[in-house]
Amino acid sequence: MSQAITLPKVRGKLTQNAPLAKLVWFKAGGEADWLFEPADIDDLCAFLRELDPSVPIMPLGLGSNMIVRDGGVPGVVIKPGKPFATIEAQGDHTLDCGAGAHGVLIASTARDNGIAKLEFLRGIPGTLGGFVRMNGGAYGRETADVLVDCDVVLRDGSLRTLSVADLGYTYRHSELPEGAVVVAARLKGEAGDPEQIGAEMERIAQAREDSQPVRTKTGGSTFKNPPPEITGGKKAWQLVDAAGCRGMMRGHAQVSEKHTNFLINTGDATSADIEQLGEDVRAKVRENSGIELEWEIQRVGRK
Repeated sequence: MSQAITLPKVRGKLTQNAPLAKLVWFKAGGEADWLFEPADIDDLCAFLRELDPSVPIMPLGLGSNMIVRDGGVPGVVIKPGKPFATIEAQGDHTLDCGAGAHGVLIASTARDNGIAKLEFLRGIPGTLGGFVRMNGGAYGRETADVLVDCDVVLRDGSLRTLSVADLGYTYRHSELPEGAVVVAARLKGEAGDPEQIGAEMERIAQAREDSQPVRTKTGGSTFKNPPPEITGGKKAWQLVDAAGCRGMMRGHAQVSEKHTNFLINTGDATSADIEQLGEDVRAKVRENSGIELEWEIQRVGRK
């Protein structure tokens, strides 16, 4: 149940005890005490400026790399929706994108404007806000390679622009300030031929279709790939497979038979089932190889 808190008036949409399972790819988990879908950046700034600073907030994009625990998420979940999904081509092979823009649409807009080096976004399920926060990447490239800067609303409601250097990017990690909500970003590629860009996007889409359980209820890559000097070059999925975890189940949660770094909800799995299955896998990998796998999927909320 939601906290007994007084929320500021908004122009967007505020929903109390909002179910989150339908908003995340695992299709499992509890409710948000409050879900806020701001009308625009000014609405978000005003809301955070007036919100009691003790109330926790959590941004939510496409929900593609997240476990929402069954006890729900305290405070306010902030979902930048359609007003934040804009994509505009600028000069100098740059795209100005809202945080709610989907990766596939960013890549397609880049193609249509002859901007190369953004094709990899075709292979990442999610929105720009998540890519910026987690240094999202695939197929040999990551957000840090193409980000110029980003606009964020801080927890106090102030709007700031952060350069790529400010974010202190490492593998699947940024130093984004606590409580900051990404609202927009500039991405820079280079001149390219739209036909060749499109062909590369199709190659990425087919590779993803062939190797990943994309038509299931999944949260994407579960564990980060450990440093190759520790694993002898083995990726997380290979360590999971070597530990005998392919197809392993807990309740209705399963390690994918198609790609062992993916967990899937085969029916009515709880988030507890999914998270515990991940911990079971980590334990078996630790026992088999001595390597400690680190979660890539965000796990949020109350157990």
